[in-house]
Amino acid sequence: MSEDHTRVQEFFGARAAGWDSRFPDDGPAYTAAVTDLGLRKGDRVLDAGCGTGRALPPLRAAVGPSGVVLGADLTPAMLKAAARAGRDRDGRLLLTDVAALPLRSRTLDAVFAAGLIAHLPQPVDNLRELARVVRPGGALALFHPVGRAALAARQGRQITADDLRAEANLGPLLAGSGWRMTSYVDEDARFLALATRES
Repeated sequence: MSEDHTRVQEFFGARAAGWDSRFPDDGPAYTAAVTDLGLRKGDRVLDAGCGTGRALPPLRAAVGPSGVVLGADLTPAMLKAAARAGRDRDGRLLLTDVAALPLRSRTLDAVFAAGLIAHLPQPVDNLRELARVVRPGGALALFHPVGRAALAARQGRQITADDLRAEANLGPLLAGSGWRMTSYVDEDARFLALATRES
């Protein structure tokens, strides 16, 4: 396991048990972001870096019982917390690295990724892996339940010019990874960038 993987697992593993109670009001933002992703009944969707699975219920509601919902995370404690919360009923949980997904190419209609991009050790390669498993024309949602400025304030830091979620940085990053950004919102209440998988 790489040093990046170990660091991510240690960080989130130590916080998994209390994660949902730290952010109890995020549910509506997750539901709205899933709605904006534009899923249809029967779609196949991956929650990449699903954590405690907060997006799984709205993803399941969007794709219905005939759809497929997968939740992938690198941290066992996060997946255990998702199962304790009963979210494993809404999607199949996978202990895996989103940089090397155990999925066939072009099998998904969409990927939802909440808070993931800041934890990708090789963003271009990692986003390319997400593109690999999505059919051409499929969708990607990069989401955070608070915007860049609000998150920086919460963490006691300033936004820097190299922030991957800045529109000027994210557009070219996505383009170099097989995606085309179609929508960008950065407000205090949420961050949401939508992209389409290029052919």
